[in-house]
Amino acid sequence: MSTDNTSRKEFFASMLTAGLAIAGCSPKKNPFETAAGEDAKASGEMVKLLSVDGEVIEVDRAFLKPMPQMPAVSNSEARKGIAGKKFVMVIDLSRCKNLKKCQTACSHTHQLHSELSWLKVYPMKEEEHTASYWQPTICMHCDEPPCVKVCPVDATFKRQDGIVLIDSDRCIGCRFCMAACPYSTRVFNWEKPDIPEAVANQPYSCETSIPQKKGTVGKCDFCPDMARVGELPHCVSACPNGVFAFGDLNEDSVTNGAETFRFSDLIRDKAGYQLMDDLGTKPSVYYLPPVSRNFPFESGLENEHEKS
Repeated sequence: MSTDNTSRKEFFASMLTAGLAIAGCSPKKNPFETAAGEDAKASGEMVKLLSVDGEVIEVDRAFLKPMPQMPAVSNSEARKGIAGKKFVMVIDLSRCKNLKKCQTACSHTHQLHSELSWLKVYPMKEEEHTASYWQPTICMHCDEPPCVKVCPVDATFKRQDGIVLIDSDRCIGCRFCMAACPYSTRVFNWEKPDIPEAVANQPYSCETSIPQKKGTVGKCDFCPDMARVGELPHCVSACPNGVFAFGDLNEDSVTNGAETFRFSDLIRDKAGYQLMDDLGTKPSVYYLPPVSRNFPFESGLENEHEKS
């Protein structure tokens, strides 16, 4: 089916929904009652709608009931991704102080249950006599994602821009993807997320991952809705120490908001690496080793009681 035909159908579907909101009022109620419960007064501004009978009608705008906020793009468009982009993230371990502001911003933005987090900060130590450091860990958005291969309903998918997402409308909660992920970055919504009613009533978008649904899997989504408007993921902008840098591999550029780097130079000069690259998953998240650290490991211990 062509994009034009799909767009035309979506347009008429939205008009039909608005028409139903008007025509479907209970006969016991004033059909011109506003959401506030008061009789509306004509504004004189007429809007054309498609009635339930398929006829174009004109209705005063004041008599229209508010519709739920619609996603910026359709889910079918969100599954394609942003053309010409290949998103990557670089995490500089020498800058992390375990403040967990990245974690808080991510959880708040995606309206996660209070016991869940898509971004974990782990205390790491390579050997007995080596120094400890903090390692933020998120979904690696692999180029060869094992999670996508095992999903039986195409709920987990990889976009053309490299981002791996979950469509909660399709997810059946089998958790095969969680078992397949070698990085253990996925979580299961055992409980209903703590979200306001206004958010819960929004149409679901796999690009914002809102609203999350009980009985489905969730994970870091690289905030593709922000990338679509040229903004950084929330974890990047929330970190005061510039730990995260996000960008486009095709442009060979990443930024933490305050500084911009040539990606290839940064990885070469700072000895960047990928976690478990021997598995062949080809992660889109790169790490810079914790050398010449900005903060001692101990300075982050006070935040360790928070979600990890």
